[in-house]
Amino acid sequence: MNKLKAIFEPLRMLDKRTMTILLVAEAALALLVWQLSGGGLIPTPDKVLKAIGTIFTMPDFIDNLFASITLTVKGMLISIVIALIISYLSIVPFFQPIARFVIKCRYLTLTGLIFLFTLLTQNGGQLKLSLLIFGIVPFFVTTLLGVIADINKQEFELCTTLRMNSWQSLWEVIIVGRLDQVFEVMRQNFAIAWLMITSVEGLSMSQGGLGVMLIKANKYVQLDIVFGTLVIIFALGIFFDFILGLFRHWLFPYTKLHTR
Repeated sequence: MNKLKAIFEPLRMLDKRTMTILLVAEAALALLVWQLSGGGLIPTPDKVLKAIGTIFTMPDFIDNLFASITLTVKGMLISIVIALIISYLSIVPFFQPIARFVIKCRYLTLTGLIFLFTLLTQNGGQLKLSLLIFGIVPFFVTTLLGVIADINKQEFELCTTLRMNSWQSLWEVIIVGRLDQVFEVMRQNFAIAWLMITSVEGLSMSQGGLGVMLIKANKYVQLDIVFGTLVIIFALGIFFDFILGLFRHWLFPYTKLHTR
């Protein structure tokens, strides 16, 4: 009875077992409501499950999946390098306006820039990669600048006490000292890249991808295939987030430490 009361009480921290039971119960309830209220154009969970089995047997599914993952990883790696350079240089006053402008680019829509990027790129692959990078970098820079802004001034004062110059302080405090948080930023923003990938792939269908599968299924009103593909994309996103979390704890084991 106390546990039942606790799940409706604000600011209560549930133990891991209780939270797992709660998640499973709510997920089962949501699926039940979906199954009972589904029908017509919206496929029910059982039809979506059958569609997932059909998708896995499609001859081009593996190629499309590999194309999406490759494009996402390539875009993420290039984006994080660009974002790190901009963020680290923002410490230098000369580059601060550039960093601020990049942050504001979050509000630029990709739709109006497709023609410009088409002129600047040589093929569909470069177009998709360029749009993906342009969409990710501003969010990377925004989060990274937030990490830098949260650094305690005492860390810089300590470097001054140790007779380090400003560039050495930048290296020790920001670059080396915040590597674990940079990895966490990359993990958080991976969701944005994975969310954008299907939209970007729809601009050029020559190289395939999960986005191409979605567009084709929508074109022929195969909604069970559409929902099945969305479930696969959703599950893959959760899986990649979990893997990146494991990598963070493996590369930076001290992040597991808790201080009181």
